[in-house]
Amino acid sequence: MSVEAAVAIIAARVTAVAETENVGLLHADGRILAADVVAPLPLPPFTNSAVDGYAVRSSDLGTGELLLPVSGRVQAGAASQQPIAAGHAMRIFTGAPMPEGADTVFMQEDVKLDGAGNVLLPQGLKAGANVRPAGEDVAKGISALPTGSRLRPQDLALVAAFGIAQVSVRRRIRVAVFSTGNELTSPGASRGTAQQFDSNRFMLMALLSRLGCEVADLGIISDDCGLLAGALRNAAAAHDLILTSGGVSTGEEDHVKAAVESVGSLVLWRMAIKPGRPVAMGIIDGTPVIGLPGNPVASFVTFAHVVRPTVFALAGAMPQRLAPMPIRAAFSYRKKIARREYVRVSMRHGADGLLEVTKFPREGAGLLSSLVETDGLVELGEQITQVDPGDVVGFLSYASLL
Repeated sequence: MSVEAAVAIIAARVTAVAETENVGLLHADGRILAADVVAPLPLPPFTNSAVDGYAVRSSDLGTGELLLPVSGRVQAGAASQQPIAAGHAMRIFTGAPMPEGADTVFMQEDVKLDGAGNVLLPQGLKAGANVRPAGEDVAKGISALPTGSRLRPQDLALVAAFGIAQVSVRRRIRVAVFSTGNELTSPGASRGTAQQFDSNRFMLMALLSRLGCEVADLGIISDDCGLLAGALRNAAAAHDLILTSGGVSTGEEDHVKAAVESVGSLVLWRMAIKPGRPVAMGIIDGTPVIGLPGNPVASFVTFAHVVRPTVFALAGAMPQRLAPMPIRAAFSYRKKIARREYVRVSMRHGADGLLEVTKFPREGAGLLSSLVETDGLVELGEQITQVDPGDVVGFLSYASLL
């Protein structure tokens, strides 16, 4: 199954959480808007000067230099007490409201003062220069931020500029996470000679936290279909999403798929993606469960392309499509047709100064160092079979996946 088909299937079976809450701007970063933010006033709310300088009436300007008396002064935060008189200039500062009648501002760096209270204005300035009209940025009454927006710092700045102190957002989705496998033990616990410390669980919980989820750590479940089924059923009763790691392949001790089928329904299994082919998705009592591969790189890649859109759908967010950045390849690579592959790469400047990416020198979906020591993934589509140095490829930085 292709990545797009899998995501479409998941999205069709996921319903966004209905509960909302009002939060202050200090706690709204990363939250999902539950209602449009409609501009209660224009931005800027009044016509003001964009620079420190001298406000004039454009009708007084001629074709040459002009000497005008300076009458009045308008500071930021204070309104002009009188309209500007014909044939006069008025001292004004950045952000100060324009005096009635004035429509143009000369920058203070471009004028000269004669010491007698007059300012010499150069020729050539267009009417309306250095003025910010009311509503130039945002008109009153428009939807400035639509429902489903994932709020960013710049969005919060816009909301604050409207004088709005709280926004309505969807509640955080609750996700239960556990790893499977007798070969795993938690960091801090004793490790048997045939065991490894569980790393995926902590990576996945951190990724979920960065997406704004409330995360419940259910630890490690041993390779027992009955125990897994019970853990899944219990988690489904109290969470919006269940995320597991390991046990989704075809081995005799891979029980996640069977456990999901025993207490719910399996929606999809196995995708045309590398790394990460064994991915299971099911529904248990209305709660989606996604089983990711046990290899850490495969788990990371499938989280980005399967779990991430599922989280956004559950949170009521607008679809967040990943857009690979075109960049030059500085490596050779061959792959099978009809399968999407993600190659771990690092960015560098080439000999000509342009950015290019180099491939991590070793293969293997179990190499955590390949995630730590690289900058992102090159996405190679299903129809690509070979990459040569100089080819343009699509680059996804790790930052873009969060």
